[in-house]
Amino acid sequence: MHKPFLFFGTPYVARDTLAGLMERGYRPEVVITSPDAPSGRGLTLTPSEAKVWALEQNLPVLAPERINRALIESLAQYGAEYAIVVAYGKILPQSLIDAFPLGILNIHYSLLPKYRGASPVEAALLNAETVTGVTIQKMAFELDSGDIVAMKETLIGPEETTRELRTRLIAMGTELLADTLPAFESGAVTGVPQDASQATFCGRINKSEGELALSGDPKRNWNKYRAYAESPGTYFFVTKEAKRLRVKVRTAAFENGTFIPKRVVLEGKAETDFAELTKAGWTPA
Repeated sequence: MHKPFLFFGTPYVARDTLAGLMERGYRPEVVITSPDAPSGRGLTLTPSEAKVWALEQNLPVLAPERINRALIESLAQYGAEYAIVVAYGKILPQSLIDAFPLGILNIHYSLLPKYRGASPVEAALLNAETVTGVTIQKMAFELDSGDIVAMKETLIGPEETTRELRTRLIAMGTELLADTLPAFESGAVTGVPQDASQATFCGRINKSEGELALSGDPKRNWNKYRAYAESPGTYFFVTKEAKRLRVKVRTAAFENGTFIPKRVVLEGKAETDFAELTKAGWTPA
């Protein structure tokens, strides 16, 4: 019989983790997620991916605007011994962390203390890492500074982008967490403090960071393409006569030391081969 716990999470990363945990028999007392948010061109209020899935499984769901004393006090009714947090999207106050007898576990998609912060998968690819992994940490108030409960490494494939790598890391993290929970629930797990002197950081990514200069460093362009393939995407500009338009990169390759856009979308047009743009007289700016 598993001890009662709460689950905090918002995007598909959290949804897929929760699904994997439930397959292993770990069903939370309640799912706490971000409030419905405007989405799409029509800015329609849309529930989080974790919320949609949880409701389909008949799980109780809370979507508070903020974490305050009233919310923390209300969570006591669930009698949870601990909580799991995966990509929740809000900073958890110390009062919430202290509210659980066993604490809060978090899956972080890097080998902590490397790449603390919001974009560890992107950072690993951007910096041409060949090894990354997942870390289960016991949360502390300082960002990604908690004691390490479990860790697992994996090689990064030379062609992997965030799409493929994140999918693998989600599955790895879910399996590692599920394997760790029996010992954690029994009190047999002792976390290992991080070496803060070795910490590196990665922040939120702006859309402008996805701009490529095709005349620039080809390896840098390739790493950017791999890192930002899922979001925010990469792009460059082309010119033709007096026009200057943006081109989104859908697929690309790195061959013989050269970055080669393959499938692209010219602003206002349908997806096509990059070669077709050059044949039509468009030149990279």
